[in-house]
Amino acid sequence: MVLAPMLFAIGILLRIQFHFFFPEQLAAFKAHPTLMTASYNFFLAGNIALWPALITLAQLVARTRPNWALWGGSFVIFGLFARTFHGGADYMAFQIVRAWDVQAATKTVASSYGSFHIVTSLDGAILFGWILLAIGSYLSGTLGLIRSIALSLMSALMMGVVKGSSITSVVAATGLCISLVPLGIAILKAPPIPRFRTAFMWAALITGLVAALFFLGQLG
Repeated sequence: MVLAPMLFAIGILLRIQFHFFFPEQLAAFKAHPTLMTASYNFFLAGNIALWPALITLAQLVARTRPNWALWGGSFVIFGLFARTFHGGADYMAFQIVRAWDVQAATKTVASSYGSFHIVTSLDGAILFGWILLAIGSYLSGTLGLIRSIALSLMSALMMGVVKGSSITSVVAATGLCISLVPLGIAILKAPPIPRFRTAFMWAALITGLVAALFFLGQLG
């Protein structure tokens, strides 16, 4: 809850200077590959980190509003799958720019727009899911009115391949930070609080495991 919104916001802000439509995004990658790579990876990392946050939020809502939690949480998580799929398509489009040129990548993305894939059926789920989860958060008392409205702003975040940032994206990410970060901090402070040594050992173990898997993946 604390980390994911921040990752989202960083990813969005890093590419805010470029027009959000894909030809300009591909051209921006050609001119600023490190910046754009960082932007899309921060955004995707935030998307992946959201699933435990949303499950936790849905569990809190489910104490008194189980149906809102079930449908809202499920729809949003289905949408996270779709965004992750789009992240893979973004990666491939940028590799076409790297291997060939912007024109080839632009032509590839343009010609594939509208093509059917099972994941595209999940695009709309996340838009409704944020609204359902926000309503459930308010009705259950998990979030107040302002923070529930802030959470619902994520429904305005655009879906699709090689999508940049806009003012709407910034507003959505800000709403996510307002709604989830304070709740995440409150949960971290709630008892039972793990001992520092135990928390450090788990953090070190998980970090080492992730690093080892990354290294093995690079070898492959």
